Amino acid sequence: MPADRRRAPLHLRPRSVLLVFVGGALGTAARYLLTLSVPPVAGVPLITFLINVTGAFVLGWLLQSLALRGPDEGGRRDVRLFAGTGILGGYTTYSSLAVDTDGLIAAQSVGLSILYAVATIAVGALASVAGIALASAIARRRTRGGHG
Repeated sequence: MPADRRRAPLHLRPRSVLLVFVGGALGTAARYLLTLSVPPVAGVPLITFLINVTGAFVLGWLLQSLALRGPDEGGRRDVRLFAGTGILGGYTTYSSLAVDTDGLIAAQSVGLSILYAVATIAVGALASVAGIALASAIARRRTRGGHG
């Protein structure tokens, strides 16, 4: 049986769990500090929106950059687990989006709550696509320039 078949699944390997745990703690701390330092604007927690959109952009860029550099193994996998799943998973906060949306509904701002939720998801998706496009453009430029 090949060696990789005998190994525990990725999510059960102590090293992988540690990478995600440490990265997640860092990302969550960054998000927490940002939410403390930027108050809601007119009752709308815009920082949660900005966190989710920037996180989606960086995650799109990161995953595309890693994918274009080769298979998901070794150092690339470690970066994906630590920075992608860990840091950016802790940094982005779709659970806070749900709580914030519910808070807007409770404050009788149903239209605003729907706009907030839909805009976060739509702009986040576009940001992710923009991150992927940026990583692809950088890779193409590198290839044309003979640097990769």
